[in-house]
Amino acid sequence: MALTSRAALTSRAALTSRAALTSRAALTSRAALTSRAALTSRAARAGLLQLMDVQLIGTGGPDGWPRPGCRCACCVRGRAAGRSRSPAAVVLDGKLHIAAGQPPRPVRAGAGQSGDSGGAGQSGGAGGAGQSGGDRVSGGDGRSGGDGRSGGDRDSGGGGRSGGAGGHVVRRVPGGWDITGPDGGRLLLAGQQGAVPDPGAAGRPYDVALLDLAADPFQLGDLRRRGLVRAGTAVAAFHLDDRICSEQEMARRCLLWGAILPDDGDRLGAPARTPARPARTLVLGGARSGKSAEAELRLAGEPDVTYLATAVAPDGAADPDCGDLEWAARIAAHRARRPPGWKTAEGVDAAELLRNKSSGAVLVDGIGSWLASVLDESGTWDRDPGGTCGAGAGPAGPANRIDAAVDDLVQAWRQAAARIVAVSDEAGSGVVPPTRAGRLFRDRLGELNQRLAAESEEVVLVVAGRILTVAT
Repeated sequence: MALTSRAALTSRAALTSRAALTSRAALTSRAALTSRAALTSRAARAGLLQLMDVQLIGTGGPDGWPRPGCRCACCVRGRAAGRSRSPAAVVLDGKLHIAAGQPPRPVRAGAGQSGDSGGAGQSGGAGGAGQSGGDRVSGGDGRSGGDGRSGGDRDSGGGGRSGGAGGHVVRRVPGGWDITGPDGGRLLLAGQQGAVPDPGAAGRPYDVALLDLAADPFQLGDLRRRGLVRAGTAVAAFHLDDRICSEQEMARRCLLWGAILPDDGDRLGAPARTPARPARTLVLGGARSGKSAEAELRLAGEPDVTYLATAVAPDGAADPDCGDLEWAARIAAHRARRPPGWKTAEGVDAAELLRNKSSGAVLVDGIGSWLASVLDESGTWDRDPGGTCGAGAGPAGPANRIDAAVDDLVQAWRQAAARIVAVSDEAGSGVVPPTRAGRLFRDRLGELNQRLAAESEEVVLVVAGRILTVAT
């Protein structure tokens, strides 16, 4: 009986132990599945559904940076700081090599990633790319890109595809390459410097985008508007050189656009971490200081922008004696510079637009033109600004109407739901206008700038194209 009892106890202990282990394994398995599901769910919410291993062999222009022998300020600064960039090239998932101006090629078997920038990119179909069977690459005309006959940015527009067993699917698009990895990860790449890749209507969201943002930053806003670049997309500046005055300036712009400024050798995965953008920005500057261009750059990466143009071209035939032709030419130049995806509002009530715009961004250009229109409509130019004499004197005089319009604009500015970037003239700077109308405009605009600045999270002053942030 004792032996039987011991055997029974041993058997029960074993069963209990096995049940415990089974239970723990089940719990562990469930926890692992739950954890993976949670991670997948978070990634899905962030828009990052797939991961790609994108190693940047080089990030510079065709000649690298600093450019050999170049004495421009940007290259001189780079040399002094010991900075450099090799010509743009990338290795994708350790299998596919893409160099600027070249079709994508499979990485040769046994070659290290950092050494592939020369061998895989320069070899012909038989010598280099043809040795690896993991990926087949075709251009828009369906011909193999392994022979090196087609350039990286000679666009056929056809969007031809091919893929090897377990390999990448490569599609030539105007301006670059659309690549899908074996696990579904997606890459959009500018084929060469100055190129703007356009996936067309058949494009799908990307996990990584390598773009020449120095050439055209507004392409990023367009991709976001079309849903091809999302919150989880890692966007990086590519083909970098001396077109921007310094790396510090390019870094400032990338921060505005939610993009990464990478170094050679970096691996991309997560999107850029950017601080919360200010809800209201006032951009001040003198004539031809670059203030309008700065305001536009600040919203280049935004998907929904309404451009409020407060200066309207004169009606009817332009009178060259009155300078209308020159004024109309200025307005036409501003119109031509706006991205086609931006909405434009001209000659509308600025305060009303700010109140009714519930999302997106508004660029107001500019506050000075808006105030000039208010002064004109109130009949102030030919009257006593205090309303003490002449037509319109009294409580309903010009000054009261100006005050009411300014108060309405400031109140709408304070409560606006949309992001605002507004341009205004830094009037005066010590020069006293010789006319009463000039002094009136200077005083009124200075007061309005102060009120808007007091209600802004960010105020910047543009001097000769350089940006100075004003303490708020």
